[in-house]
Amino acid sequence: MTLFPDTSSELFQRAKIVTPGGVHSPVRSFKGLHTTPRFIKNGKGAYITDEENKTYIDFLMSFGPLMFGHQDPDVKNVIQETLNEGWSFGATEKHSLFLAEYMVEHLPFIEQVRFVNSGTEAVMAALRLARGFTGRKKILKFNGCYHGHLDSMLLRAGSGVADLPEASSLGISPEAIEHTIICDLDNEQAVEEIFKKYGNEIAAIAIEPIPANNGLLPQRLEYLKFLREISSKYGSLLLFDEVISGFRVAFGGMTELTGIKPDLVTYGKIIGAGLPVGALAGNRNIMEYLAPCGGVYQAGTLSANPMAMRAGLVTLKKLKQNNFYQTLEKTSQTIVHLLQDWSKKTSLPEIQKLNWTRFGSLFWPVSQDKNSQTSEMRSLVKIPESLNADFKILFELLLNKGVYIAPNAFEVGFISSAHGDEKVLADLKKKLLN
Repeated sequence: MTLFPDTSSELFQRAKIVTPGGVHSPVRSFKGLHTTPRFIKNGKGAYITDEENKTYIDFLMSFGPLMFGHQDPDVKNVIQETLNEGWSFGATEKHSLFLAEYMVEHLPFIEQVRFVNSGTEAVMAALRLARGFTGRKKILKFNGCYHGHLDSMLLRAGSGVADLPEASSLGISPEAIEHTIICDLDNEQAVEEIFKKYGNEIAAIAIEPIPANNGLLPQRLEYLKFLREISSKYGSLLLFDEVISGFRVAFGGMTELTGIKPDLVTYGKIIGAGLPVGALAGNRNIMEYLAPCGGVYQAGTLSANPMAMRAGLVTLKKLKQNNFYQTLEKTSQTIVHLLQDWSKKTSLPEIQKLNWTRFGSLFWPVSQDKNSQTSEMRSLVKIPESLNADFKILFELLLNKGVYIAPNAFEVGFISSAHGDEKVLADLKKKLLN
């Protein structure tokens, strides 16, 4: 082993000695793939470069927050300015105020914001707040929605009875999930039965309004409206987890696109421009149950870090300019069309049968067979069994061509404004043809 290895494989071998699996988040491990995780040394615009100096068109975009690509000059400048002032105080400062004011001003469905350090932390605080506000214990979640790695939400539907969950990780006690109810998406009848049984005990319904962590599973507007109606009927809160979709599918996320007003919303990723951040937001009467106003405790030493707050504000202001979302929509249409057209023309049957599902600037390559229609793929039970095997072939094929997507069959792809550059589009065409 060399002192200063210059390949990803050498770095990965060293990393596995001092870090579980060699990674700090499991999806980075390339588990199940026949290749080594690429160690990335820099990114610029739509591109990333690994330690072997191979450059890729990047459709990971740090799992979503880099709306303008890597090293956007405006974001970079404000981070550098902040470094000269100090990057952590553990005290009140104006930048979190400015970002909160901007969000409240431009998101008519919220009145207050509390910043935290991750999407997981935002959901954890939101669920505690929902329980504290309603005085109830139970949470209803859906199979196929991911809300971070907190114990009470890291579970899947058990076999047989729809509302009995199973932990999807070791180390989670039965007591941690005993008040979580789970059912499949896109099933009004199951939700109605759950509320008939537990309605007066349910503090909140938690849902990704567009599930994008177990594939891309767009929900019917009628179904989301149904969840709003039944939660209101029983006095439960409706939580929209917009950690991925917030500020990506529209400035106001799915909340804006659906016109449905949830009681609580959680955010992450984009509001920190890729720096560690999360937030929960809602009406004042609910939010002020949080300490120090109310009895629901939540705290964080690095919450509202000035670097993330300033980078986030610059990002949100840029998203409001120059018809950003309309332009990003056109770019996304072009890119997904290129990928779909390439798939159909390949000689590999596993690639030919892929359908590149898209919602805004999110996309997902999914196998399509006679038993699965992607236009109706709104729950995990619709996903074909061949997905993982087909994805392995796709991922390694694209990686060799210099196109980087998330190394997991159930993760979505992200498109930034940087991908709309004509040179990038021309390069993508060239890479796909090679």
